[in-house]
Amino acid sequence: MVGGGDSAMEEALFLTRFASKVTLLHRREQFRASRIMLDRAIAHPKIAFRTNTVIEDVLGVEDKEVKGVRLLDTKTGVESELGISGLFLGIGHIPNAAMFAGQLDLDEDGYIKTHNDVFTRIPGVFACGDVQDRRYRQAITAAGTGCMAALEVEKYLEEHGH
Repeated sequence: MVGGGDSAMEEALFLTRFASKVTLLHRREQFRASRIMLDRAIAHPKIAFRTNTVIEDVLGVEDKEVKGVRLLDTKTGVESELGISGLFLGIGHIPNAAMFAGQLDLDEDGYIKTHNDVFTRIPGVFACGDVQDRRYRQAITAAGTGCMAALEVEKYLEEHGH
């Protein structure tokens, strides 16, 4: 697992259900994850941490199979290899909403600002899913807000005679 935030910790903990060992790789010494999520991951016996570490190369790509990674310790400059059978990225999320800049209100990270779940500041314009959900970013919540937005669109069209 690559990352240092809550998503990476949550995914690393989830992966312990299926993997015999999970190594969490992070490019910095400090984590952005909340204390509670970090403590849970640290306490889990199947999770190991490698900080100040970046991936230089994924091994096995030519065989269409992840076999390992070549790592670089950013403090010492030492390269090493780690044998793995899966690679998961939990290194942030950039919402695909830049096309609405100047038209809809976006927050500092590029998410569409909504109120009452799916309403934007413009009547008749609704936002749902990962472009406005900075907290959960899960398929099930995207589907839920998608349904909410669809119901609001239907209501809006009925009320405005379109």
